Amino acid sequence: MILRRRPEPAPAPLDGVDVVLADLDGVVYAGPGAIPHAVESLNAAANDGRRLGFITNNASRTDASVAEHLTSLGLSVRADNVVTSPQAAMRLLRQIVPPPATILVVGGEGLVVEVQKAGYTVTRSAEDAPAAVVQGFAPEVGWLQLAEAAYALQLPEEEGGIPWIATNTDWTIPQARGVAPGNGTLVSAVHTAVGRLATVAGKPETPIFTEAVARFGAASPLFLGDRLDTDIQGASRAGLRSALVLTGIDRPKHVLAAPPDSRPDFLLSDLRELSEPYPATVVSGARTSVGRATIEIDGPDLRVVSAGERPIDLVRAAAAAIWSSGRAIFGFRIDERVYADPFWRV
Repeated sequence: MILRRRPEPAPAPLDGVDVVLADLDGVVYAGPGAIPHAVESLNAAANDGRRLGFITNNASRTDASVAEHLTSLGLSVRADNVVTSPQAAMRLLRQIVPPPATILVVGGEGLVVEVQKAGYTVTRSAEDAPAAVVQGFAPEVGWLQLAEAAYALQLPEEEGGIPWIATNTDWTIPQARGVAPGNGTLVSAVHTAVGRLATVAGKPETPIFTEAVARFGAASPLFLGDRLDTDIQGASRAGLRSALVLTGIDRPKHVLAAPPDSRPDFLLSDLRELSEPYPATVVSGARTSVGRATIEIDGPDLRVVSAGERPIDLVRAAAAAIWSSGRAIFGFRIDERVYADPFWRV
């Protein structure tokens, strides 16, 4: 009699993870409301003994106000569970300008509070001879604040000008009513006026990830994001595994076109799939299969052989096929079913 072993179950994205680091906008919430299945999925991860940390590029709110918001949605969060881009900016600033120097702040309460906590003096005017400019998003930032930054940054740093740190350069920010301009548009306005580039503290740069890993003592973290160009690229630069969830900014078409440094380890339709077995990618000749979804590359055509029952598996198979081909997305004619995008999104 021959005894056959049962196949080992596929690992889930959370297997072996000690700290879950989650982006906020587009992953946990959109505007004031929680994204479907996000809160219960994160609570389940915490109940299994994993630590939760939250990373946000949004500089408009304090860590305490973010924690209060998350708690109101049903998560158990303290202020020190939240890592903000202003905190990462202070990590950078302390390396080049010691407190209690005067800093010109372009932004709202979230940035002002962190600058003051770090021991600096806050000004809103270039006439106060600031030692640096720190810029972050806030809904109330307008022409007057941007103009003061431009006045202070007229002289290039290599010619004796002062440093300029941006908390982040996200072009967009998800809101309950849709997608709105982010801090990148405001930083770009100052850049256009003075011809200088800011040093960036938030995603996709590494200071914010370095801050998070150190704070939570993470040995095997997993980062959750909704954007390839900030979240996933930043995690890759920092050497962290990542999962892209299709509830925010980036869509299946963006996933298929992702450059090598912006490709996640996992693709999720929502956060429930964090704890579900993650299906293997199987390649057989020109065909790539994930679950019951199968894609075939036939010359310039990316054909759907089988769509399967789960739309996310079709995207996973198509992404794996394109990424392994060495060809850019514009080198294919792609079956429109791959772009169907039935996933919940902001």
